[in-house]
Amino acid sequence: MSEAHSLFASDLIPGATIPDRPTLLVVDDQPVNIQVLYQVFSASCDVFMATSGKQALEVCSQKNPDLILLDVVMPEMDGIEVCRRLKSEVETRDIPVIFVTSQDSPEEETLGLEVGAVDFITKPVNPAVVKARVKTHLMLKIQADALRELASVDGLTGIANRRRFDERLDAEWRACRRTEQPLSIIMMDVDHFKKYNDHYGHLEGDGCLKMVAHALTEDQWRGRDIVSRYGGEEFVCLMPETHLDDAIKKAEMIRQRVFDLALPHAASDTADRVTISIGAACVVPNDSDFKTLLLRADEQLYKAKEGGRNRVEGACL
Repeated sequence: MSEAHSLFASDLIPGATIPDRPTLLVVDDQPVNIQVLYQVFSASCDVFMATSGKQALEVCSQKNPDLILLDVVMPEMDGIEVCRRLKSEVETRDIPVIFVTSQDSPEEETLGLEVGAVDFITKPVNPAVVKARVKTHLMLKIQADALRELASVDGLTGIANRRRFDERLDAEWRACRRTEQPLSIIMMDVDHFKKYNDHYGHLEGDGCLKMVAHALTEDQWRGRDIVSRYGGEEFVCLMPETHLDDAIKKAEMIRQRVFDLALPHAASDTADRVTISIGAACVVPNDSDFKTLLLRADEQLYKAKEGGRNRVEGACL
């Protein structure tokens, strides 16, 4: 067992993924305090450092650490405000925060817990105590992540479900709005699926959806892209920082991949095999609601169906 894995207890949720080296962010305006904690954890964790609240938020946005050790008293932006901001963002709200501070009053501790911290450690730190508490909260985070993952998977196809897609769409909409980058959606529907079920039966219909989902996820996707089952025979792909031309190109590759499965569909009015229709939409997010992007993708999907199915249509907002 690696030194990093030895941080964790053995009674984790089955299927929980233990990181080879957990990532910690240590935030303190005094470098000597950062050095103390670095010495405690550098052998078993990847340790990032920040000396201000603003820098801490930037590191969290870029590195998404597994846990944060956060000083309370800092100039310009204190730890309380940093914690508030972290907990207000979907991307960072689940990162456990442990306050490490010379403040030891009940009022300070209560405030820290109220804004979302999971623990409160006073300075000067005891290495054995801080290591034990970090181990506990890392283990709890692994378990919580595993439960969230289970709740985000479609039970039939094994890919992301509608709930997971909605969460990611909200997060990526805000991320692309900040960076003024395009956000694309590809919405897909299995053609004549009701006829497929009527002709072959619902068990074969389930098998068809599994094969289509496998074809979608077998393709090459970038790290922030997500493929989800949207409902029934409908699937959706979210592609941050992707222009419409690239989204349409990807959609055409997906359409061809499903066509090449050559799954027989004797009841189809479109082809002798299972096909999909696809609608793509793209926008550089603004102050409007992301539902407008979904509506445009759905409009393009309807256009593809009206145009004969087994085809791709796309448009920008």
